[in-house]
Amino acid sequence: MESSARYFDEVAGEWDTLRKGYFRDEVREKAVEFAGVRQGEGAADIGAGTGFLSEALLGRGLEVVAVDRSPAMLAELERKFGGRPGFRSLGGDTEALPIETGTIDCCFANMVLHHVESPEATIRELFRILKPGGRAVLTDFVRHGFDFFLTEYHDRWPGFPPKEVAALFRAAGFASVEEGPLGEICQAESSGGVRARVPIFFVRAAR
Repeated sequence: MESSARYFDEVAGEWDTLRKGYFRDEVREKAVEFAGVRQGEGAADIGAGTGFLSEALLGRGLEVVAVDRSPAMLAELERKFGGRPGFRSLGGDTEALPIETGTIDCCFANMVLHHVESPEATIRELFRILKPGGRAVLTDFVRHGFDFFLTEYHDRWPGFPPKEVAALFRAAGFASVEEGPLGEICQAESSGGVRARVPIFFVRAAR
């Protein structure tokens, strides 16, 4: 986990450019559509990075709280969105979110779960912060066999079977849970020239 934190601190300044090489903007567009967001709602962007999802949510008139554990990523968030009405950034871990219970209309976790120590705890936290009837959308990549994701990008998990992640949402207490292919891929190349193209899945759930 410490190596992962150092990695994101090191790449924060160039993350927007790097991210474009990993997956398309359509990932966030589909996630936002899945959540059925409405202007004026309160949204949480968990593991926000430099604000890939926050930007789209602010553009749709939502109030956004962005959470990340990397000080460098938080600095980028403040540089891009600091002082913008309806936006605030908070430092914190996904397994203990710095957000009050039952205060969020919709929450998003994009490409976060494969970095956390406890997927179960993270999903329980998504449930905790949502209002009754609140929605959560998680996007991540399916389980794969590319070891360089773990060694070079400091991933904690080699992706997940979507049905197992959906089961964690049900165990956390979500009333309705849906999972499926997002129709997008995550692509990366190792330092040794190994190319990977891994499908991205979604889980959409309501509290």
